[in-house]
Amino acid sequence: MEPASLPAVSRMALCGGTHGNELSGVYLVREWQKKKRELEGEAEPVTVMTLISNPRAVQQCKRYTERDLNRCFTPSLLSTLVSDGVPYEIARAQELNALLGPRGNCDWICLHIYKYIQTKLSSMPVRLLNLNAPPDQNYFLASVGKHALSIEIGPQPHGLVRADILSTMKEGVHLMIEWLRLFNSGTEFEGGIVEVYSFLKNIDFPRDPETHDITAIIHPQLQDQDFCLLKPGDPIFLSFSGESVVYEGGEPLYPVFVNESSYYEKGTAFTLTRMKKVEIPPLRLKRD
Repeated sequence: MEPASLPAVSRMALCGGTHGNELSGVYLVREWQKKKRELEGEAEPVTVMTLISNPRAVQQCKRYTERDLNRCFTPSLLSTLVSDGVPYEIARAQELNALLGPRGNCDWICLHIYKYIQTKLSSMPVRLLNLNAPPDQNYFLASVGKHALSIEIGPQPHGLVRADILSTMKEGVHLMIEWLRLFNSGTEFEGGIVEVYSFLKNIDFPRDPETHDITAIIHPQLQDQDFCLLKPGDPIFLSFSGESVVYEGGEPLYPVFVNESSYYEKGTAFTLTRMKKVEIPPLRLKRD
């Protein structure tokens, strides 16, 4: 595969608190801001902008105040006229878009950073999730940047900080900056094959047709089995009366966000993904 050449990446944004009750990112940003003040004037390999994405939700230790901020970055919502009746998170999304945008095009930077972190990070497995949606339907905060990459580490309970999660998150960010430093200084990176998990569809809990209450919960054999192959006939739900509900899909797929508490309100018990292997080219710095 022919090498790809891309220009240097001179700055990045480190955003925490997109969901106000996920505190590891909040404290990582605060620590980074303190470190920047202490090292003010020293040269950095990459300029790092730090910000709390949803300060109101962080202050209240809630996922969001009116609307999920990490679902507010579609072009239609970003072009909504802001008035007194517009939810805070939509107005905040427009502020962040103006600060961090404009959106970039898909290129090889993110896949190479992912490959680098996966190689270097030893504390837990590293996998890449792809929303698998056209640009006008991409609603994540990261999508407003030129190179969209989010670090998601868990599970962790809401409203607290776990040392292992914070430490791994910090290591991932440092590895990202290390890759950018190497790339900007002219290091060439080998290509290869990476595994990408692409979103297919969300699966809701079984529900009572009249009350819409759930009638079954995640089966013990599926619980904590994110990214493990789910085959037709495998149990996925257990009814309150003790009966198993099996997966009846036409192909084996990989579940993610299994029994994620924040997704109950969205009608999602888990999300099914398809894993594919993607070849990425060698990458080098594009010289002027």
